[in-house]
Amino acid sequence: MGPPVRGRGGSGGGFRGGRGGDRGGRSFGGGRGGGRGGGRGTPFKSRGGGRGGPRGGGRGGPRGGGMKGGNKVIVEPHRHEGTFIAKGKEDALVTKNLVPGEAVYNEKRVTVQNEDGTKVEYRIWNPFRSKLAAAVLNGVDNIWMKPGSKVLYLGAASGTTVSHVSDIVGPTGVVYAVEFSHRSGRDLVNMAKKRTNVIPIIEDARHPAKYRMLVGMVDVIFSDVAQPDQARILGLNASYYLKAGGHFVISIKANCIDSTVPATVVFDNEVNKLKADQFKPIEQITLEPFERDHACVVGGYRVPKKKKDAE
Repeated sequence: MGPPVRGRGGSGGGFRGGRGGDRGGRSFGGGRGGGRGGGRGTPFKSRGGGRGGPRGGGRGGPRGGGMKGGNKVIVEPHRHEGTFIAKGKEDALVTKNLVPGEAVYNEKRVTVQNEDGTKVEYRIWNPFRSKLAAAVLNGVDNIWMKPGSKVLYLGAASGTTVSHVSDIVGPTGVVYAVEFSHRSGRDLVNMAKKRTNVIPIIEDARHPAKYRMLVGMVDVIFSDVAQPDQARILGLNASYYLKAGGHFVISIKANCIDSTVPATVVFDNEVNKLKADQFKPIEQITLEPFERDHACVVGGYRVPKKKKDAE
């Protein structure tokens, strides 16, 4: 991974975040992970854990923070390519800022100086404001997003997490960000003006044909639409834009689907819906304590069957 980068932190406050959750859980068949920092031939598994307090809590409050002023900070690559850990008095998940000097949602930034005198700026990625960051800190095996990836992001909102995905995929990647709300869409469009690898699409994700002239085939779909039919929405978009053998990451909010049954039952039902739509779930983790009654499911799409599996 190369030597760590040393530097100095910015101003005030921070949140604590471990890089691994409590492990264990159940198996749902022999799915395989893969890719950098990813699956190790493991079955589809469910995980819990992660560190922190209740939603909106944690050190620094819901907006998170930076490293303590004046403390030395070491930035090391995270096992997910394109993400990093800033180690100071407190650890923080960070991404390398694609637009140095610019914050997207008033997040704290950390600047480090390389041995040759050049400076690199990183942005704190707060898991209390990003479900993808929560999944990373809770120990997800693979998010399938790395430099150069093409990502379709459903439920982009104002672009908080989209901006970090933009950092991860870098200038050679692209993020197609779909958001239905025009109010949130305005913030998304303004953010994209400075991030040329983000293509904002103000449309309804239930009708993917409406943006077929804007979106090419992608490597991964991230879905955070929080709708009762979110599995169907993911399937529709995958049929248009996700390449065979590509991957998906979906954030499932149990209360949005059925608030009358336990969250675990909702998650199991959604996983079954995904399996029926040519998705192959690989792993499932909870987003506690960052999000209540949320789970993140990751897997492949139209995965070619092995010959020995053929009947």
